[in-house]
Amino acid sequence: MREVIFLVDRDPDGGFTARALGYAIFTEADTWEELKEAVQDAVRCHFDEEERPAMVWLRLVQEEAVPV
Repeated sequence: MREVIFLVDRDPDGGFTARALGYAIFTEADTWEELKEAVQDAVRCHFDEEERPAMVWLRLVQEEAVPV
């Protein structure tokens, strides 16, 4: 079973952006639920049915500056 990992960032203007590691796939959405649908659509468009991964992972990236 092949899987694709997406790194998800919160957009400063609202919503989310997602980019696949190792593949030229990028998408965005206003809500988390819409993002999941957008990722599914993007993966279906990128891969032929025989090559399509069975699972995708969404990894939310969070940065925070902490003073020391």
